[in-house]
Amino acid sequence: MVFRLKERLGKRFEEEVQFFKGWQKDRKGVGAVIPTSVHTARRMASVVNPGSGLPVLELGAGTGVITKAILARGIEPRQLVSVEYSSSFYGGLTQRFPGVDFRLGDAFQLDEVLGDRRGEQFDCVISAVPMLNFPMEKRVALLEDLLVRVPVGRPVIQITYGPLSPVTRMPDRYVVSHYDFVVRNIPPAQLWTYRRAI
Repeated sequence: MVFRLKERLGKRFEEEVQFFKGWQKDRKGVGAVIPTSVHTARRMASVVNPGSGLPVLELGAGTGVITKAILARGIEPRQLVSVEYSSSFYGGLTQRFPGVDFRLGDAFQLDEVLGDRRGEQFDCVISAVPMLNFPMEKRVALLEDLLVRVPVGRPVIQITYGPLSPVTRMPDRYVVSHYDFVVRNIPPAQLWTYRRAI
């Protein structure tokens, strides 16, 4: 029991060190100094509908905390398409989660990154892209690109560390909802969902 706890804590510490190094190398591409907490990852993954039969799209997998939570919802690894910008994170992810369709690339160039899967519909999108690091017009363009990839009514969920939605409200184009405020995250995280306006 004690050995398992030490092993888990050791693994978590390694992930945090790896994440911090990634943040130091690319502060624009990595949005926080340590990985998303397990609690936040589970809340984000709670929007997944395993019964839809559709794959799930994850953006910004990092060290895989959210990836693990998505798989724990009952999604088969081959049904998860996960985009990661950092090549050092990407290498670790492919080893840790065999069978997941990891794509190395920029979420803002999604058609290119998805390649053969660019025309697919996804059940939902779970995004940890550090939106606040980019200009608003780029955030809106990414969100609208994501919304056409999910059925009407299904969400794009986004994590942010600011108090407001990282994408401005445009009620005629999409609906913005505050999903949760997770205190058990460093820093505390805000979760927002976006759905196409009907």
